[in-house]
Amino acid sequence: MLCFFSGALLAAPHAPEAPEAPEAAQGPSGYILGPGDQISIRAVNAEEISNLPLRIDMSGHFRIPMAGRVKASGLTVAQLETEIARRLREFINEPEVVVSIVEYRSQPVSVLGAVKNPGVHQLQGRKTLVEMLSLAGGLADEAGHSVKVARRLEFGAIPLPNATLDEAGEFSVAQVSLRAIMEARNPAENIVICPHDVITVPRADMVYVIGQVMRSGGFVLKERESLSVLQALSLAGGLDRAASPHHSKILRPAKGAESRTEIAVNLRKILSGEASDVPLQPEDILFIPSSTSKKVLSRAAEAAIHVGTGIAIWRR
Repeated sequence: MLCFFSGALLAAPHAPEAPEAPEAAQGPSGYILGPGDQISIRAVNAEEISNLPLRIDMSGHFRIPMAGRVKASGLTVAQLETEIARRLREFINEPEVVVSIVEYRSQPVSVLGAVKNPGVHQLQGRKTLVEMLSLAGGLADEAGHSVKVARRLEFGAIPLPNATLDEAGEFSVAQVSLRAIMEARNPAENIVICPHDVITVPRADMVYVIGQVMRSGGFVLKERESLSVLQALSLAGGLDRAASPHHSKILRPAKGAESRTEIAVNLRKILSGEASDVPLQPEDILFIPSSTSKKVLSRAAEAAIHVGTGIAIWRR
C-alpha cells in the first residue's frame, strides 16, 4: 500500500511503528515536512539560528542566517538536519543540528459526519483509517455502518476493489465497512490515510419511539435490517400504564414536504393478534399517546425528538 506525501512516495511499513515522539520533539521518523509546518532548529555554536520558531512557507522553504534559503518540503526531519549541517560546515567545524517539529500543518485530513470531534486533523506520520477515526474522538452513537473516503488522485487511487472516480475525475472514492475493520474481519480495508483525504461517516438509518413507553429513544438500524412496530416497541421496553395503544400513529417523512404523513396504528389489535404487524421505514416515528390524549399532532411529536437534552439514541 503506497501513499504520496508532499511530493515523496512512502511505502506503508509491514512492522508495527514505534510510539511517536511528543510534540516539539523530532517527530515521527517517517513524517514528511511540508508547507505550513512549524519547526525549531538547535545548532551547537550557532546561537544565531538556535531555538527560532520557523514556519515553512507555501513554496516549501524557510530562511535562516548562514544557511540562507532552505527547502524543507519533501524532506524528513533527519534529511533536513543533514542539509542544514552541510550548509553550516562552511562556517562551523562539525556542526551539530537538531530539528524539532513544533506544529504539524502540512498533512490535514478532514473527518466529517457522525464522529465525536469532527473537523480537520493532522496526520503527524503514518495513520490508518481506524487511527484517524480515533483522533476524531471515535464514532458517535448515531454513526452508520460504513465510512466513505475521498482522495485526491495526486496521492494515488484508494487501494480497494470498490474504489471509483468521482464525476469530475479528480478524486478516488471508496466505501469501507466499519464493522469489517472493527471486528478485524477484513484488515485490508483499514487503509493508510493520505494528506487531504476526506473521511465521512454517515449517520445511520434510525427509527424513533416516543410517548408512553418505558424507554423513549431512537434506535439504530443494523445493516440491511428493518424493524416492525412490535420490534420497535419491544426495544422501547413496552408500553407504560398511561398508554393508549389503539390511538398510536406512525409519523413518516414525506418526500419534498416539511410535515410528516400520519398513519394510524391500532397497537392494541396488533398486540392481541387481531391485526398484522406493520413494518417501519427509516426515520419513522412511532408515537404512543397517553390515555388522556386522543388527538396527536405530528408537529408535537417532531418537537419531542429535540426537546431538553435531546432524545436518547440506542445502539443494539
